[in-house]
Amino acid sequence: MDLLQTSVRKTISDYFVNLEGTDANNIYDLLLNKVELPMLETVMLHANNNQSKAAKWLGLSRNTLRKLLEKHNLDQKVTKETTY
Repeated sequence: MDLLQTSVRKTISDYFVNLEGTDANNIYDLLLNKVELPMLETVMLHANNNQSKAAKWLGLSRNTLRKLLEKHNLDQKVTKETTY
């Protein structure tokens, strides 16, 4: 099994356990929002803030990547200090 899938599966299962009987809602949006920020931070860090390279790695247009970076207030340079 894929390590990333295993991690996501465990995290979602833990989320349900931590709800302690409370109804879950908007899990899809919640998960995408929680995953998108660290994914963008990590990719930008490994791409040395090169948006063209990061967009290619993510399979996005540079325009789409720019919009996502702005959405998450990452339109400045991403560094280890700003992400961890």
